[in-house]
Amino acid sequence: MSMTGLDRWYSFMRSHDRAMLWDLLHPDAVFESPVVHAPQRGREIVFKYLTTAEKVLGGPGFAYKGEWRSDNGAVLEFENEIEGIKINGVDMITFADDGRITHFKVMVRPLKAINLLHRLMGEELARQ
Repeated sequence: MSMTGLDRWYSFMRSHDRAMLWDLLHPDAVFESPVVHAPQRGREIVFKYLTTAEKVLGGPGFAYKGEWRSDNGAVLEFENEIEGIKINGVDMITFADDGRITHFKVMVRPLKAINLLHRLMGEELARQ
């Protein structure tokens, strides 16, 4: 039995294997951030944002708390706490027929969490 794109996403989140993520991203993937106005287009920039977000947000307290699936995607609700701020959000992921990610949108609440992630993501991206 082959793994679905969503299975592969969960596997990446457990393993933190960047090569696995690269293979999971469609060359024309699009990323929509809760803080960056314009959609980010192309595998390289999507890879950069997702690996940075995984590093900043995907620490030991990160957990998916809910999952809603469609024929070609999923919405995954997540939670974490960083610097005393509780973060709640969703990853909205669309997959191509071959299981690769074509679109990844992140929405986060509350405003304190958005501001925190904006700062932390900016700092991490500046280090790269």
